[in-house]
Amino acid sequence: RALMSAHTEGKLNVVALTALVVGSMIGAGIFSLPATFAGATGGLGALIAWLIAGIGMLMLAFVFQNLAHRKPELDSGIYAYARAGFGNYLGFASAFGFWAGTCIGNVSYFILIKSTLGSFFPVFGDGNTLAAIAASSVLLWGFHFLVLRGVQQATVINTIATIAKIIPIVVFVVVLIVAFDRNLFMLNFWGDALTATSPDLAHADDYGRVGHAAVEAAQAGNADGSLFEQVRATMLVTVFVFLGIEGASVYSRYATNRRDVGIATILGFLGVLGLLMLITLLSYGVMLRPELAELRQPSMAGVLEAIVGHWGAIFISIGLLVSVLGAYLSWTLLAAEVLFSAAHDKAMPQFLSRENAHKVPSAALWLTTLLVQFFLVLTFFTEYAFTLALELTSSLTLIPYLLVAAYALKLAKTRETYTVVEGGRAKDLVIAILATAYALLMLYAGGLKYLLLSAVIYAPGTLLYIQARREQGLPVFSGPERLLFAATVVGAIVAVHGLATGWITL
Repeated sequence: RALMSAHTEGKLNVVALTALVVGSMIGAGIFSLPATFAGATGGLGALIAWLIAGIGMLMLAFVFQNLAHRKPELDSGIYAYARAGFGNYLGFASAFGFWAGTCIGNVSYFILIKSTLGSFFPVFGDGNTLAAIAASSVLLWGFHFLVLRGVQQATVINTIATIAKIIPIVVFVVVLIVAFDRNLFMLNFWGDALTATSPDLAHADDYGRVGHAAVEAAQAGNADGSLFEQVRATMLVTVFVFLGIEGASVYSRYATNRRDVGIATILGFLGVLGLLMLITLLSYGVMLRPELAELRQPSMAGVLEAIVGHWGAIFISIGLLVSVLGAYLSWTLLAAEVLFSAAHDKAMPQFLSRENAHKVPSAALWLTTLLVQFFLVLTFFTEYAFTLALELTSSLTLIPYLLVAAYALKLAKTRETYTVVEGGRAKDLVIAILATAYALLMLYAGGLKYLLLSAVIYAPGTLLYIQARREQGLPVFSGPERLLFAATVVGAIVAVHGLATGWITL
């Protein structure tokens, strides 16, 4: 009743805002965790990865909460905070990077939908066949016209979808808890530290259904590299599954109470973190790591099928379809809202500030849908389309996250707002430092490849910024901004050369 009341008044209460956060975060990534983590590391590496990601993203969640409290006049936070802290061009870059990352993330949703259906209808393959792209395009434009009918209507649908998709995930967790084998988990725990002389394996028969052949398979499939490299290999994945944490912040202008923005962000984050850790770690207790790594995506379906039979795969597949479609709706809303807000503040061309009769940023939505369609077509030429979309999305979105964290750090260091809103500066300073360090660490973990590919997107995207500045009769760049743009162009040129010569592969 409260939710419907909020929508009737054209506002979003804490329940709807939390649903936006959870709906944005629980999408394609959560269903891919068992195989993605198993292919990189064992249980120990997974624990370390989630510890780093949990602390880092919690600090970012606190940053969004703090900024919503201290800067209530700044709407569409992912963009507005960067602009307020670091000027027009970096504000534009934050909005554009978040938007482009969202569009590529939406492509990953369509790939996973068709890959899931490919288990039952081979014509869809791994989600990037011609039939899959055609079917995805039909869904894409169907959602486009749904969102055009109104933001409040779409968020009600998203809230329902969020509740519906939690059910199969909870069932999955409960089944894995019941089937969990502690000995099997310990066998998978050490990653490349597992050796034939390990005292834990001295009596292989003690592992019940895990015999000598299983031990050999586990050793043969150990993760490559040091523990550090194993953990690093999972970092962009952990970023991807947490994307959407800014959902309530982006939609802050619709909040019934601005304090609800911070509450919704923390509640959504903690709930999703618990599910992510359970899904990843419990999977190591029901299948051998090499078997997990070989599962096709969505690997949660394969895990449940191994425990309860084929109906488990069907059950998870249905849950994935509901989850991904709901998450796509959330991300489409977020993407259009960021473009609209940036255009409203004159950081984007004015045509993107147009709204239709339903108060939907229609021009921004059209541009969003067209870019998703473009990237969908490109997936036909990519061998590992899902992985590429996942990691490139993470890399693009980390830059706006870094700018938000750095803005919180700037406020705490300069004491801005702390003379009006008293208390907590030392705590906020520590949180901002940790959030900034986490974003930098994730960019490093992602590697040079994805930074260069991001430059390929940022460089031509700057044409939108140039158009916006010329519309206002203002100089395009300041001195430092000109250097930053030049560096972006150089990075894009290096990336294109790398793609042409095979140094960078897709």
